[in-house]
Amino acid sequence: MSVSITKRIITLAAANTAVQAALACADENGWAISAIVVDPAGHLIAAGRMDGTPAAVSEFAHDKARTAVLGKTTSEFAERMLSSSNLQLGLANRPNLCAWDGGLPILENGVLIGAIGVSGAAGPDDVQCATAGLAAIGL
Repeated sequence: MSVSITKRIITLAAANTAVQAALACADENGWAISAIVVDPAGHLIAAGRMDGTPAAVSEFAHDKARTAVLGKTTSEFAERMLSSSNLQLGLANRPNLCAWDGGLPILENGVLIGAIGVSGAAGPDDVQCATAGLAAIGL
């Protein structure tokens, strides 16, 4: 009987590439954002914050990424949390969860290897930047 498993995690190189692509997308569109990639446990792998972006925005990006490691986009997570008052109460009482748009799980061949969180622009714009980050690493 085996007593351990192998866990796949996004590499630092891929995480940095995703962050830089998200920042480049924002720069091209005139948005100021923070982008963060986390491992499947929600721990920081790579981060970037554009000049002029408030530090608190990085915390939102990190929370969006932590939320996305649950395997759903933050939009899907929000839809589920808003489906009942009990779930809304639970969301309000859990630190480090954020149901705003901008968090995407990073899946490689169906396996969760991390997540990206982007914050600082409007929700759909944050998603656009996060998507650019995933595209840059071929996912």
